[in-house]
Amino acid sequence: MKNQKIAIIGECMVELRPSGEMLAQNFGGDTLNTALYLARLTQDANLATYYVTALGHDPFSTAMKSTWQAEGINTDHVLHVEGKQPGLYYIETDDSGERSFFYWRNDAAAKFLFEQAGSNQLAESLLEFDAIYLSGISLAILTAESRSVLFSVLKQFKQKGGQVIFDNNYRPQLWQNKSEAIASYKTMLALTDIACLTFEDEQALYGDTDVEQCISRTVELGVSEIVVKLGSEPCLVITPDDRISVAATLVDKVVDTTAAGDSFSAGYLAKRLTGGTTEDAAKAGHTLAGTVIQYAGAIISPQAMPNLSLLNSSNK
Repeated sequence: MKNQKIAIIGECMVELRPSGEMLAQNFGGDTLNTALYLARLTQDANLATYYVTALGHDPFSTAMKSTWQAEGINTDHVLHVEGKQPGLYYIETDDSGERSFFYWRNDAAAKFLFEQAGSNQLAESLLEFDAIYLSGISLAILTAESRSVLFSVLKQFKQKGGQVIFDNNYRPQLWQNKSEAIASYKTMLALTDIACLTFEDEQALYGDTDVEQCISRTVELGVSEIVVKLGSEPCLVITPDDRISVAATLVDKVVDTTAAGDSFSAGYLAKRLTGGTTEDAAKAGHTLAGTVIQYAGAIISPQAMPNLSLLNSSNK
């Protein structure tokens, strides 16, 4: 297979979480989690992972880029916005590992990604990638103007034969109302080739009572490959030629569910983008997610990564 490039568009924020009587500081964000895990899994393959976002000129932004580069993520398409900084969030987890978030991101640099001096060049550069990945949060944090530009770029990208991948990640507090979110998701899914959907988020947005409602709606919008994530239950993968159910990895103790869906997407894409089957991809996604939720925080250490044997030997 030829060397491929994937652009992952989104936002990384400063993360604060309790650590005893103090606060521990880290970095996190849904698409960044996926980018980092994907880069780790494909470091010996023919897939290069680029993270596309906007940062400031502050120490946090500098530290973020250095961390990404150390993980093998390409940062050539990270823009820097004068007078802006990364957003911040505080996270708490309960005894069952479920988390609650509190955000400070209304004026974050990433919000204005497609409204900068270098945005036109960025848009042109995105057309040269093989795949583009983004999430519902990627859409939600953008201004209406930036979102419109992004949709235009994705339309051109798809017309050129690029593969568009979307993870629904619906966060109500980031949208003005459900109508705005639904309209944006409809436009996005009409441009999407692979949709990774957390059913719980679909229920929150659309009020679905049955997974078949989610599947039918997504098929009608033209998505050719649909992955429905159902937590600890088997996920579903639907393509025009097949429909399979793949059991989740059993975990004795869940410590923190942060990045469970993000890491699943990374495992799934690591396999699919290097020629793997949908079944093997779903198994890889479950295995990685099942490992991640046994540790605190979104990003586990490289030493804790499971040995997934994700890639076909011909691609190494």
